[in-house]
Parts: sequence; C-alpha cells; structure tokens
Amino acid sequence: MTLRIDRVGERVRLSGDLRYEHVLQVNAEMDQCGSLSVLDLEEVDLVDVEAIHFLNSCEARGVSVLNASAYIRARMVQERERPAHQQRREE
Repeated sequence: MTLRIDRVGERVRLSGDLRYEHVLQVNAEMDQCGSLSVLDLEEVDLVDVEAIHFLNSCEARGVSVLNASAYIRARMVQERERPAHQQRREE
C-alpha cells in the first residue's frame, strides 16, 4: 500500500504505509502548514524504522503527532530509549 497525504489547514493527515521514501514529501506538506503543523496518523497502518525516527524528530521539534496506534507509539518510545550508538549501527 502507498501513502496518501491530505493537508487540511494545519493538519497533515496520513493514510497507508509511512516509509522512509515518504519523509521528504511529508516534510514539504508540513512546511506549507507553517510552524503549527500537526501530523494525524489515524489511518497509518505500517511504519518502518526510519519513519519512526522521523516521527520522533517531529515531536522533538514541537510537532504534534496525533492518533498514532499503540503499536506506533510503542515503537517510538522504544527507539527514543535506545542508546544513540545502537541506532546508528543498525542504520
């Protein structure tokens, strides 16, 4: 499945599979929303590890990540808690 991106005001709604190759496009949509952009993941089914890193970096920059499934949230927390040297080695 591919990723669908819909921008509604300051909200960027994603549907489908979020993968590394989509990150630049999602970032471009967020840039058009301005500094108050919000990512809505309610319809995201699958993410890869690079997408998890992207989502964590969004939150670190103050972007709200809404409606993420428990699976995605757990992976985000797991990646944040991993030592930085372990993350780099696997990439």
